[in-house]
Amino acid sequence: MKALFALIFSISLQTCISNTAPLNSSQAIWTPPEMNQEGLKKAYFASGCFWCVEAIYESIKGVKEVHSGYAGGFTKNPNYNQIGTGRTGHAESVEVIYDPNQVSYGTLLRVFFGSHDPTTPNRQGPDYGSQYRSIAFYTNEFERESIINYIKTLNNGNYFSNKIITEIKPLEKFYYAEDYHQDYEKNNPDNPYVKNVSIPRLKKFQKQYPELLKEKH
Repeated sequence: MKALFALIFSISLQTCISNTAPLNSSQAIWTPPEMNQEGLKKAYFASGCFWCVEAIYESIKGVKEVHSGYAGGFTKNPNYNQIGTGRTGHAESVEVIYDPNQVSYGTLLRVFFGSHDPTTPNRQGPDYGSQYRSIAFYTNEFERESIINYIKTLNNGNYFSNKIITEIKPLEKFYYAEDYHQDYEKNNPDNPYVKNVSIPRLKKFQKQYPELLKEKH
């Protein structure tokens, strides 16, 4: 029994589950700080644990800010505990604020498909459940067509051993996650999941796409 408990505890440390959540974290009431967004655009993606995805996009040239949140579901004002049940329809997602003069939407798609496995249903690495599924959200026709064409190119070129199952969905509503999720990897470097999953995922991506990174990375 002790061995089984130890195994379960060890596995829990390697999944995208926060052990720093405040006791009153029932509502996602965080709002992003004000910033001058003149000339900037927003893009939305879901590709597994948002701690990982946020850190990856924040390392990209032309990306000004990234926020973690929830999208793609039917539950209004979801919170982290609800998302964890897999019953809200939402996926852990990110809002990417970027300068289109410095980075194109096509490059953001390249980052998206180059930083996770889009062929795995409801799973990324050690995280499984519908809240970790792969979704490329669009807010206009240009983005929708760009996603469709990019997936066709990847499938026709056999870039992955299996067919891409990424969902292509219109963004209906993006709910910001609780404040302790924002910049989670940066603020929690000693978290076991961050050390063993998030940082290795980030470094793997950075090694494969050095030309896309900000100079400080």
